Amino acid sequence: MAGKPGERKLQILQTVAQMLEQPKVEKITTAALAARLDISEAALYRHFASKAQMYEGLIEFIEQTVFGLINKITQEEKSGLQQIESIMSLLLGFAQKNRGMVRVLTGDALVNENERLQQRINQLMDRIEATLKQSLRIAATQGEMGAAVEVGAYANVLVCYVIGRWQLFAKSGFTRDPLAQWPAQSAILLNK
Repeated sequence: MAGKPGERKLQILQTVAQMLEQPKVEKITTAALAARLDISEAALYRHFASKAQMYEGLIEFIEQTVFGLINKITQEEKSGLQQIESIMSLLLGFAQKNRGMVRVLTGDALVNENERLQQRINQLMDRIEATLKQSLRIAATQGEMGAAVEVGAYANVLVCYVIGRWQLFAKSGFTRDPLAQWPAQSAILLNK
């Protein structure tokens, strides 16, 4: 079955993400993944040297998607407060549409995996927090919030909120929608 280059690799990553979407997911093993794909474990290793590389592929997808959209928001939206609201909504909506990725973002899928994977997720969250800080600075200079706002503390609260919503979503077996009550909660979080 000769397909386009990278087609099988993408199929493997999609299957890992689908397996992570199961509410009562067991630890994903290469044996279970190979069985789901109806290929041998050796065939998996022709595309990925390790399971850690598969998770890295998922993290790359998350980074490209999320930061591509965040960059679009920050370029197109001039209001700092609107940037923050749009970024927060994006992060919650991304989780809603990509349930398996929530388990990667919260670190649930990375337990007992190579520690560099969790470090990479930590770096991703640091980048999100830095982006929120910048938007908060813009909002402060535009008079959308007090000039004395502590942007570091504020950005951290926003990131903690997103992580908390992701956790509730994952731990509820994907029944507690991360965007539920967002309009009311955004008014509280952003003092609107």
